[in-house]
Amino acid sequence: MTEITDINKLPDAIQSFVLHWGDLGGTWGVNRTVAQIQALLYITETPLNAEDIQTQLGVARSNVSNSLKELLALKLVRRVPIPGDRRDHFVAETDVWQVAKHIAAARKAREIDPALETLTNCLAAAAGDNLVTDEQIRRLQDMHDFTAKMDRWYMQMSSLPTSTLSQLVSMGDAIVKVLKLGRAKE
Repeated sequence: MTEITDINKLPDAIQSFVLHWGDLGGTWGVNRTVAQIQALLYITETPLNAEDIQTQLGVARSNVSNSLKELLALKLVRRVPIPGDRRDHFVAETDVWQVAKHIAAARKAREIDPALETLTNCLAAAAGDNLVTDEQIRRLQDMHDFTAKMDRWYMQMSSLPTSTLSQLVSMGDAIVKVLKLGRAKE
């Protein structure tokens, strides 16, 4: 494989993927560089060290180091030894289902868990507060119930083997059709 010296020397399709994945990172709660490094490692067929990543993406070494720590914690990349080279080299998880599961787990921990805890605390506080109306309590309860349901759904889905999860997702259209039978439009 030819060494690439910066992002502008990546093939257009690969450059577009890395840059777009970086933009998507913000919607997943990670910064652009973290997502770009994950994309670069995902698409690169050989392990890269931090210097390679820094050169190819044109980002500061400290940013690469911090981003790799975050990606390791998210289990989206791992270290691999290279014989004769003492530097750390990294590869990305390439099973897209595992990538999705790791991203979902991080988002659940960052978004769903705190929301559920906050809603539980709000309901407890509202129960003893005469200034909180019954309608406000109902709305908090609805949000709590929805969030708890999503939490349970996540736990069920995350425990499924990838093959079963893939089949379930593939059945989406069929499930929607079955569920719509005999139901009025909502």
